[in-house]
Amino acid sequence: MNKYVVAEKAVVNASVERVWEVISRTDRYAEWVAGAIEVTDHHGVATVGRTYAETNRTLGPLRTSSVWTVREIDPLRRRVDTGTGFAPLQDLTSIFEFQPVKGPDGQDATEMTYQVEYTIGLGPLGLLLDCIQQPGMRAGMRTSMANLNRLIRSEQSTTAR
Repeated sequence: MNKYVVAEKAVVNASVERVWEVISRTDRYAEWVAGAIEVTDHHGVATVGRTYAETNRTLGPLRTSSVWTVREIDPLRRRVDTGTGFAPLQDLTSIFEFQPVKGPDGQDATEMTYQVEYTIGLGPLGLLLDCIQQPGMRAGMRTSMANLNRLIRSEQSTTAR
């Protein structure tokens, strides 16, 4: 089996504490994760060893049901979840990492790395499938981080009123 790592980075215009607050809420994933249609089962705040389930978009109109298990939490720095339900991707691991930075206006911001690790069997066919799916995965990761940024900004403007 071939192992793959796909990662994207973006700056979210909010403090690490605020970004962590939102990404820690497993019930909110459909609000910002590009491929998540709905969260069908959750435990609220991410807790090591607990699971949450989603209905996700895969390729085109295809959908799948996924189950994620929270594996590691390093508060304000890193979260690692493993998932099932994305065949032919196997051994799926999603990693969020956060680094406090200053935005262009000097405000607190967060550099977020969204990384997915997985294997694909199927020999040479798996390599071809990965070449087809990886650009969409990268685009989804970038969209997710942009969605997270917009969500946090919209909530900031709502609470500022």
